[in-house]
Amino acid sequence: MPDARTTLPTLDRAVARRFLVLRHLLAPPRGLPSAPESVLRVMDRIGSLQFDPLEVAGRNHDLVLLARIAGYRREWTDHWLYEDRRLYETYNKGLSIVPLAELPWFRHTWDRSHARHTGSTFDDHAPLVEELLTRIRDDGPLLPRVVGPRQAIDWYWRPTNQVRAILEALAESGILGIARREGNLRVYDLVERLFPAELLAERHPEPDQRRHRLLSRYRGGGLLGTGGQSELWYGTGRTAPERAELREDLEARGEIVAVAVEGFKGPRYLLASELPVVEQARSEIAAGLPPGGRAAGVAFLAPLDPFCWDRDLLRRLFDFDYVWEVYVPEAKRRWGYYVLPILYGDRLVGRIEPRIERRAGRLRIAGLWWEAGFDPLDDPGFAPAFAAAVDAHREFGGMGRVVFPRTAQLRPFLTEVRAILGR
Repeated sequence: MPDARTTLPTLDRAVARRFLVLRHLLAPPRGLPSAPESVLRVMDRIGSLQFDPLEVAGRNHDLVLLARIAGYRREWTDHWLYEDRRLYETYNKGLSIVPLAELPWFRHTWDRSHARHTGSTFDDHAPLVEELLTRIRDDGPLLPRVVGPRQAIDWYWRPTNQVRAILEALAESGILGIARREGNLRVYDLVERLFPAELLAERHPEPDQRRHRLLSRYRGGGLLGTGGQSELWYGTGRTAPERAELREDLEARGEIVAVAVEGFKGPRYLLASELPVVEQARSEIAAGLPPGGRAAGVAFLAPLDPFCWDRDLLRRLFDFDYVWEVYVPEAKRRWGYYVLPILYGDRLVGRIEPRIERRAGRLRIAGLWWEAGFDPLDDPGFAPAFAAAVDAHREFGGMGRVVFPRTAQLRPFLTEVRAILGR
C-alpha cells in the first residue's frame, strides 16, 4: 500500500488548525446572526450535537451554539426540537440532536433496541408497558414523575425506578419520542404524534444507515482519522474492519476525501464539499490574515464540542492536552470540575471554569489557566476578545454580574478585563 504521507494532499499544521476553525464556524466566534435560524445553520454544517444535561455553565449543546451564534438563547434550540420539530433527539455519538430529516438514516438504533427489549424488558414488565402506553394514548404527553414511584429495577449501570426505565426503553425502541422537556426532564408522547408519517415509514438498508452514521462523525469532527478513542466511533460499526469498509465506500462515493496532515501518520478525512475551506485556510495563512479575515476572537469551547471530539488531534495539532474532568474524582483533578478550552483565533491558549450561579445572579469564573508560553497581556487584542466572550456567557445565563478569581497572578490581566466590561 502506498505511503499516504507521500501520495495524499498534505496540510501543514498551520493550515490544518486554520481549516478546523473555519469549518467549525468559529472564525470569528459568535459570527452567525442573532436569530433562531442560525441554530439550523450550525446543524447543517456539523450535523450532530451531543446532549448532556449538566448545567454548570450551560448544557453542552447550548455552549456549542453560544460559541458560534451572537446572542444565542437556549429557547431557540428548544423551538426547533419541541415546537417546529426540525430537529430531534436520538442516539448517535451518545444522546444527540440531529436534523429530523435524517430520521430514516438513524432509525436502525430504534430497530436494534426494539429487538433487544422484545422478549426481555417488554415481556418482563408487560403490565406496566401496557399501562403507560394506554395512559399516553388516552391522555397525551406524560412526565414520568406524575405516574408515581414504582420498584427499582436493574437498568444499565444502576437500579432505576421502573417507570423511568420502561419509558426509556420505549423511547429507545422508537415507540415513544420526546414531546418536550421540563428543565431536563423528558415528557414522552407517541412518535406518530410527533413526527411525519412519511418519515416514519421511510426505510433504508442497515448498511446504508451505518454508512450515514460514519459520515456523521467525519461531518462533525472535521479532520478525524481512522482511530482514536473508542467513543469517537460508538455505533458506527461493529468492528474496525467494518468501519474501514464503510469508510472506503464513502471515499468511493466522493463524500469524504483523504488528506495527510503534517506530523500525523495515516490519512485524515474531510468532507469533499469542504475542500474550498482548505484553500481559504491556505490563502489566509499565506496572506498573514487572521481566521476569516477578521480580528481574532475568543470562544469557550464545550467539553463535547465537535471541535474537541478527537482529544489526540487537539494534543498533537494544537499542543493542548484536554481531559474533561467532570467524572474524575476531585482529588485527582488537574484543573477542575467543568473546565472549558479557550480558543483565540486558531490557537488554544488556556482553560476557564465558568459557573452560572442563579441564586446569586452571577457568572462566577471559578478558575482560569493559561497554556505555557502564553501571556494574555502580550497581544493587545486578547483582553477585549476575552471580555466579549465572558460578557456573551453572562448574557446567555441571564446573570447580572461577573465574579473573577482573586489571585495575584491573574490580577493585571483581570484588572484590564474588568475595565473593559465596565465601559
